[in-house]
Amino acid sequence: MSPPRFIFFDAAGTLIRLPRGVGWHYRDVALRHGCEVGEGELNAAFRAAWKAMPARVATRVARADDDRGWWRTLVGQVLDRCGVAPGALDREAYFAELYAEFTQPGVWQLYPEVPEVLDALAGRCALGILSNFDGRLRTILAGLGVLDRFRHVVLSSEVGADKPDPWIFQRALALAFVAPHEALHVGDDLRCDWEGARAVGMDAFHFKRPDNDLRAIIPLVS
Repeated sequence: MSPPRFIFFDAAGTLIRLPRGVGWHYRDVALRHGCEVGEGELNAAFRAAWKAMPARVATRVARADDDRGWWRTLVGQVLDRCGVAPGALDREAYFAELYAEFTQPGVWQLYPEVPEVLDALAGRCALGILSNFDGRLRTILAGLGVLDRFRHVVLSSEVGADKPDPWIFQRALALAFVAPHEALHVGDDLRCDWEGARAVGMDAFHFKRPDNDLRAIIPLVS
């Protein structure tokens, strides 16, 4: 492949991670509301609920309330799977605090090599984000000090399609004013990131921690 003019990065699992895991935060917020649920139980319930949730509707326009309703349903299913009775805590208050929890300082971390990689790419090509996330991601990236590294942040909730739907990749290319062969998408999910990008003619780099990390893309822009 020729050196790309524009590199898009996936976010969660690629640039950022939850060092304490989802279940830790679900439990911590539940404790604030007087409800005791095990962290391991919450982790297992979250994984099962995530797999069972219906795909978000591809609208090709910004989706209602930044996908907040989809997350509310998911949280309700997690509580149901953990056997938390509707009267055991105020579910709406719990959801509101939990939704905000994932924008708080210290909740997310950059993977260790990310600052080095972004520094190495600076000036060589333009950078962007292409993620199945919602508007909270901008707050997260700003808190981690890297939001200004990215020319465009393309979010599924705002363009109305989730990877691997071609629409989200096409919208990213249009915003960046580049042709598919001039762009590279980097992500950790084989289907959403690699197959999705390749389907619209973009180059793609799929990596799998700990076998490799983002440093492997630096030679591609030399």
